[in-house]
Amino acid sequence: MNPVLLYFIEGPRIMFSGWRNKFFPKRYKGNATEICRLIVNDCWNGRFYQTSTHNFKQFWTRDFFWCCKSLLKLGFQKEVQQTLRYALNRFKKYNKITTTLTPRGSTYDFPTYAVDTLPSFIHCLRISKFPYYDHKDFLNKEIQKFFRKVVDPETGLVNLKHFSSMKDMSVRKSSCYDNCQVAMLAKDLTSMKLFNPFKKYNYPQLIKDHFWNGNYFFDDITRKDYVAGDANLFPFIFGIINDKEMMKKAVNSIAEAGLDQPFPLKYTSSREKIKFVWEEFFFKDYESTAIWMHMGPLYVKFLEHVDKEKAAEMKQAYTQLIEQHGNFLEVFTAEGKPYSRLPFYYCDSGMLWAANYLTL
Repeated sequence: MNPVLLYFIEGPRIMFSGWRNKFFPKRYKGNATEICRLIVNDCWNGRFYQTSTHNFKQFWTRDFFWCCKSLLKLGFQKEVQQTLRYALNRFKKYNKITTTLTPRGSTYDFPTYAVDTLPSFIHCLRISKFPYYDHKDFLNKEIQKFFRKVVDPETGLVNLKHFSSMKDMSVRKSSCYDNCQVAMLAKDLTSMKLFNPFKKYNYPQLIKDHFWNGNYFFDDITRKDYVAGDANLFPFIFGIINDKEMMKKAVNSIAEAGLDQPFPLKYTSSREKIKFVWEEFFFKDYESTAIWMHMGPLYVKFLEHVDKEKAAEMKQAYTQLIEQHGNFLEVFTAEGKPYSRLPFYYCDSGMLWAANYLTL
């Protein structure tokens, strides 16, 4: 879809949906577990899992990836595979794997080609045991395109171009998170009969060498001195780094930076050293000091390996939050209030990410 046309169609739809969330919020009945189960059920529309029940009634590759393992653990393999089948058929029709499908099934990248799209999709295919064999030619072509576009063949790292990613409104150069996605892709492809141009690179060592400073992982290759939540969560969540001492130091750095308060997890404690795309004007602080509910339960899962008592406290904070709002909201301000940038945006609700709370 043409990017300009996309903004004229998707922008107003999401804006008006946000207004409905603000002035007519939906409250589910029950305790946190019951609320989250109802949300997961409501995100299934009969064809695929939507990212949410309100602002984002569509397929987002990375958002589905964050929930895929939990959905499988909850017994939804049939629905997971059907979601992947739906997405794969749409991607093949438009001859590209993208960050997003519109509610009507058109492909687009927001705001540009994203490093985490292909690795996220491949990982979901693998862990769900999706029968991808008839789609090998298409997937191999996308892997080759990804390698040429994203990876510096000399180093194996993500090159310095601007790509979209998890923090899609920030401009980073070869971020730690993106390189961890490439590392995960390299690991997945070793067990799949697909083209694998990543064999020769030692990604765990590369990530340690280029991003670890002794106490935390830098946000990107420029090694600016601030702590980023995603950079210090996903090397461990993806199983790239398994060193317990590094885990403890990363958790301490996150706590010292205040990224886990009043509940987890913020991207950063400040926006001072970060450059943003122009669209961020309409979503100020949406991807800096805001608290993100897609990372929170994943952080609690990670914390269980480091500090079980603190993990239990964080889970309880989430339980209270879900029951307070009668819903699983998308994002909160640094102070713990539902994120609002009216008239442009109000936080989404009914997030598929609720599946991750159910598997804590």
